[in-house]
Amino acid sequence: MSFHLCSSPSSLLHDPNLFSVHPKPTPRTFFSSYNPNSPPFHSRNLLQTIHVSIQEAIPQETHIEKSKLDANPPVAGSKRNAWVNPKSPRASQLRRKSYDSRYSSLVKLAESLDACAPNEADVSDVITKFGSNLFEQDAVVTLNNMTNPETAPLVLINLLETVKPSREVILYNVTMKVLRKSKDLEKAEKLFDEMLQRGVKPDNATFTTLISCARQCGLPKRAVEWFEKMPSFGCEPDNVTLAAMIDAYGRAGNVEMALSLYDRARTEKWRIDAVTFSTLIRIYGYSGNYDGCLNIYEEMKSLGVKPNLVIYNRLLDSMGKAKRPWQAKIIHRDLISNGFEPNWSTYAALVRAYGRARYGDDALVIYREMKEKGLELTVILYNTLLSMCADIGYVDEAFEIFQDMKSCGTCEPDSWTFSSLITVYSCCGRVAEAEAALLEMREAGFEPTLFVLTSVIQCYGKAKQVDDVVRTFDQVLELGIEPDDRFCGCLLNVMTQTPSEEIGKLIECVEKAMPKLGHVVKMLVQDESCEEGVLKKEASELIDSIGSDVKKAYLNCLIDLCVNLSELEKACEILQLGMECDIYSSLQSKSATQWSLHLKSLSLGAALTALHGWMNDLTETALTSGEEFPPLLGINTGHGKHKYSDKGLAAVVESHLKELNAPFHEAPDKVGWFLTTSVAAKEWLESRRSSGEVSA
Repeated sequence: MSFHLCSSPSSLLHDPNLFSVHPKPTPRTFFSSYNPNSPPFHSRNLLQTIHVSIQEAIPQETHIEKSKLDANPPVAGSKRNAWVNPKSPRASQLRRKSYDSRYSSLVKLAESLDACAPNEADVSDVITKFGSNLFEQDAVVTLNNMTNPETAPLVLINLLETVKPSREVILYNVTMKVLRKSKDLEKAEKLFDEMLQRGVKPDNATFTTLISCARQCGLPKRAVEWFEKMPSFGCEPDNVTLAAMIDAYGRAGNVEMALSLYDRARTEKWRIDAVTFSTLIRIYGYSGNYDGCLNIYEEMKSLGVKPNLVIYNRLLDSMGKAKRPWQAKIIHRDLISNGFEPNWSTYAALVRAYGRARYGDDALVIYREMKEKGLELTVILYNTLLSMCADIGYVDEAFEIFQDMKSCGTCEPDSWTFSSLITVYSCCGRVAEAEAALLEMREAGFEPTLFVLTSVIQCYGKAKQVDDVVRTFDQVLELGIEPDDRFCGCLLNVMTQTPSEEIGKLIECVEKAMPKLGHVVKMLVQDESCEEGVLKKEASELIDSIGSDVKKAYLNCLIDLCVNLSELEKACEILQLGMECDIYSSLQSKSATQWSLHLKSLSLGAALTALHGWMNDLTETALTSGEEFPPLLGINTGHGKHKYSDKGLAAVVESHLKELNAPFHEAPDKVGWFLTTSVAAKEWLESRRSSGEVSA
């Protein structure tokens, strides 16, 4: 419990430790009334508005007449309210006799005891020189104003012998608070053992002090241990202590207990402070319940508990992990509007949130603001920014960040730094820069990883330097690195960009790296024809043998390869396999008002193949089965365009539709959508069939 004294002695009168007068607890005990299987947090109604601080227990006011604390009690019948001229000689005498003056003397005594050598003789000498008999309340004031954990226990022993207090536990409790100030839990626990040896029974204030000391020392498990000892000493925790234990249990890893206590707090309307709310946000963040983090934040605001900077930073960190940069923006605005100055942790959380979500411009604004304020970035933050730049194609920005990292003097590029930089250059085919970065990486003592060599192969592929692709592939084998699914997928992607006369060089590499993939590629490239169903069967076995994260990429590349070689039937067969395996899911949708084809997750070749198949299906539906079209037909290409790409999917599809003279036109109010009416579509399909066209 808190024991703060202000300049007036009246504050001393309100401290519960003076005479330990506490309100009578309710009959139930914590362990009999607490039900860990109570409903979860989200099933309860919001707490009503309440204000609180559970950093320490709230003192219970004890109304004690001031005369009982006076060192020199007034004579019976004396006038208590007599006015004295402050300019008279008698006024200074009265001030010296007042408790204000005595309180100041006791504060100076505490300072002297803090400064003396930590031995019994020196402590006794300082107390003796004080020159006045000490009363019990004087002992409390003196100890409460001390800060030296070495001399305080010795002062306690001396005062216990000289003052002979009526309640020794009060002096022990105040001494423990001195130890808590210096975060010396070990001495506080030792003092507790001495209490028991002396036959002094601990009270609620004793345990509250030990619990708060353990929390301040960052030892939540010890706080839990002291909390769970309370019933064995006949002490029942009050609501303030229980509220503090939400934080302690949460930090100790007992999430179930923390949330159960919080559930009870909501029901019984305990007073909860920002520190415990911060722990609850951390609990939900670690468990991945990011909506729970936001619910806690909103509940805090509804209760009138003002968030602190730690809470804002934890919320920002949680929204970064959740990849919700838009909510990170809102929280950042709230932080600023509430008068907080962002610190390093704030900026770091924002860099991570925007970087992970590929909010490039926002991340760069935060990065430059950090630099303007002289805040240093860590290797992890630099790498987060570089990785973001690699993903969204910010080539010049990546070079700027890399140069800043090298010149900052506080951190050095690591393997991941060079990997991201090489990826940036590789994705846009800047061979010279990629090779220079690879050389610098080796000079810095880092051998290229498979990820780096995959990027290098991608770079050579974009530049159509097939011999360099083969050379790099041979280096992988020489280094004893085993090609993985992504590496082989990169080789397959390079093959889709390679002139047909040089594909044979890459097939040999693919066969060495993944024989099953090499077999399927040879069926697509070299075989004029194969038995019906054989290609699909072989491709299916290939897809079953690779990771789920690369299945769509493999199918996209295989279809692109077929389209490049004008093997449209094989392309359709591969596309059909992807649909049957649910890799290409939700390509088509139908409603009463519109039929749609969704292409935005496909490569260019796969998108054109899907468009070809859809138009054939529409022809079959409209001209053979007689099924009626809805009012609208639509093609959704999405509006995104990778910065490394010269052209987006929408532009390719639009160009192809114009070549076919198809009546689809870009929707003015729906970016990435091409729409037509059922009437126009039927007319076009009929003219297409009459002219003998059989494919798109």
